[in-house]
Amino acid sequence: MGSLLARLGASQHLLLALLSAWLIVTSPWVHLLRRIPRSAGLFDYAHVVLGLLALLLAVGYTASCARRSGWRLYFPWLAGNLGQVGRELHGLARGEVPTAEGGGLFALIEGFLLLAVLVTGFTGAAWLLAQGSAEALDWRHYHILAARGMIVLLALHVLTVSLHLLDFIRE
Repeated sequence: MGSLLARLGASQHLLLALLSAWLIVTSPWVHLLRRIPRSAGLFDYAHVVLGLLALLLAVGYTASCARRSGWRLYFPWLAGNLGQVGRELHGLARGEVPTAEGGGLFALIEGFLLLAVLVTGFTGAAWLLAQGSAEALDWRHYHILAARGMIVLLALHVLTVSLHLLDFIRE
């Protein structure tokens, strides 16, 4: 059962990464403001549908990551365990690469990325539900802010994964 859940989590990660990349790359061509316009095109509808799918996947993937004691790894502040993060930040200032295992700085970034993906999805869904109302533009604003934060965290995640891969090559 454990290996099945691990394979499911890996599949969710890959699909969520691909969906997120597509949503980010195509977002400049999305023209949604207060409501879905009558002249909406493929990118507009695809962004809405794939964004909702990404939200569902993000909820499932976050649950997969947090099951058992995984939440302690990705969300160490909830467990009151920021000691390793502090040690790794201190080591980073001395030029040391943080470890990829054990709930340190890299896992903290991954946890924040999980939360950012969820917030981006929820604000997008709220924007969709509020379409046509005065609040729709507020939700659009929150969604764009959340997406920008998610992009920064995604870039950090790619960087940390790259550093982790360098560790494998060095050994």
